Amino acid sequence: MPDSSAEQILYFLKSRGPQTTGAVAVKLRLSQVGARKHLQNLQSDGLIRFEDRREQVGRPKRYWSLTQKGHARFPDAHADLTLDLIESVRAVFGESGLEQLIRDREKGALRTYLDALSGCADLKQRVSKLSQMRSAEGYMAEWSEEGGGSFLLAENHCPVCAAATLCQGLCRSELAMFRRVLGEDASVERVDHILAGARRCAYRIAPRTGHQP
Repeated sequence: MPDSSAEQILYFLKSRGPQTTGAVAVKLRLSQVGARKHLQNLQSDGLIRFEDRREQVGRPKRYWSLTQKGHARFPDAHADLTLDLIESVRAVFGESGLEQLIRDREKGALRTYLDALSGCADLKQRVSKLSQMRSAEGYMAEWSEEGGGSFLLAENHCPVCAAATLCQGLCRSELAMFRRVLGEDASVERVDHILAGARRCAYRIAPRTGHQP
């Protein structure tokens, strides 16, 4: 977790989406005046912006969110090198070679995840462990229970976003991999997608009805 108040605010907006001044103050245990000062400083630096939203009653509420410059504070790991490598593989080996590379990457990651999740007793533990591993890889992952035995796994940052934009097979590969590692007794659907314009990627995970172990 970042140390300074400014960095904590950026992290909060990145992981939770648009927030009011009051919500920022509560999260960081600041006064409204203190929170507003930090927000204004971040706005002056071009890292955040606000939108006034008219709600059902009362005055419009001001919501703060990251700008493109703010999102860039959470970097895409080795983006330039990765893009160059993808283009080189595509140029030398064609699309089929690139697909083979993605499948090989998926197999390696799949083995790592399956080994790590092998000791989990149930779906809840598997979701929790997968979330921990994805966070360690830079995805700012978190999970929550949704009722009825279902879970939501959210990834608030994509450290390979530039590569996934250029080579969307990487995203398709990740969804397939999640389905494998979470087991045949679970259904996994992507409900938010950064490449489709969402602020995060999120997956709804539910027990598969009628599954026989």
